[in-house]
Amino acid sequence: MTDGHPLIVPVNGLSTHAWVRGRGKPVVIVPGLGCASWMYARLARELARERQVFVYDPPGHGYSEGRAGYPVCISHLTDHLAAWMTRVNLRSAPLLGHSLGGEVIIDLAGRYPHLSGPLIACAPTGIPENPSVRMQLLRLLRDLPRERPGLLLPGLKAYAHCGARRMILLARDQEDHMTGPLLGQVRVPTLLLDGLSDPVIRSWTVRRIQADIPGAVIRQIPGAPHGLTDTHPRAVAAFALEFLRELNM
Repeated sequence: MTDGHPLIVPVNGLSTHAWVRGRGKPVVIVPGLGCASWMYARLARELARERQVFVYDPPGHGYSEGRAGYPVCISHLTDHLAAWMTRVNLRSAPLLGHSLGGEVIIDLAGRYPHLSGPLIACAPTGIPENPSVRMQLLRLLRDLPRERPGLLLPGLKAYAHCGARRMILLARDQEDHMTGPLLGQVRVPTLLLDGLSDPVIRSWTVRRIQADIPGAVIRQIPGAPHGLTDTHPRAVAAFALEFLRELNM
């Protein structure tokens, strides 16, 4: 990222990084599996036209520290996000999560309702579709040619930093993590963004998630692959900002 500034704070003994950009009311971007803050620069730029954007790096991702055995499950990611939001005084801030980040913010809203603001989940993983790790990899390979070529090197850098072992363990945890009752515990306004060219998270999956979260709404983005936050940042930001303006948040 070429503008903004880093925010680095200790959280549970780990140096935790976020990139901060823009002014105004806050919104927090939570990356997907293996992803890093620098992969969301295009979206952050669009959101920063109206918001102060915090692009958070989960532990073991991006510029944030991890440990050999942490994080290795989704509850680790959720608990750390909750601790970080408390540490930097972002309680009740709107959360925008991509892919696994969408699952994490939904988990946070169910388990830490006092911390969560409105949710914007872009191509969220989770119930009811939890494919095997092998199937997830095959879908990601199908998705790869649809992504912006300029994301390839930043993505490879992020995955190498996160490490294959951590990514596999987190992906495996998706198979048993989310449940219908947990989704039903979400009590904050929720927007689900569905990329219509996404082979990883299908539209029917997004509709099923919508059915389990009270009052959730869906907006669709034609031509968007799984990495819709990078390929279609203006559309994602437009839907997100409109959603937050309607809530006066």
